[in-house]
Amino acid sequence: VEHHWRRLSDAARASVLPLVMDLSNPSPALGWGLEERRSLVQRGPADLVLALALVHHLAIGNNVPLDRVASFLAQLGGRAIVEFVPKDDPMTRHLLVARRDVFPDYTLDGFRNAFGRRFSVLEEAPVEDSLRTLFLLEARPRA
Repeated sequence: VEHHWRRLSDAARASVLPLVMDLSNPSPALGWGLEERRSLVQRGPADLVLALALVHHLAIGNNVPLDRVASFLAQLGGRAIVEFVPKDDPMTRHLLVARRDVFPDYTLDGFRNAFGRRFSVLEEAPVEDSLRTLFLLEARPRA
C-alpha cells in the first residue's frame, strides 16, 4: 500500500488515503476526547472503496455475514469496486481447509442478494482466467 502511494504524483497522492488495518476489528476514534484520530467510518465518505480479495476473508475467515460486510462497505463510501471470491477459488478453499463449511449463503447469488440490499449493481464482470467476479456498486440511500 505504501509503495503504491509513494508512486503516485503529489496531486494524486493528496486524494488517496492509504490505510492498513484489520477490518474485522477496525480502529475506533482515539486520543483525547476521541478527537485526535477519527475512526475509519468518520474519515469518509470515500469517493470509491476498493475491496479486492477482501470479502471472503471477512465472511469466511472472520464469520462476518455478507449483509454486514455490505452495510459496512456502504458506510465507507458512495461507490465501491468489490471482488467476490467463490468457495471453489484456491484462496477460499484454503480458508475452509481446517474448518467445517457453515457458510451456505456464501455464493454468488448470496453475495448479489446481500449486497443488493445496500447497493445498486452498476456493472458485474468476471475476472479473466479465474472464478472471481468484480462488481461496481453504488450505495443506496439509507432509509
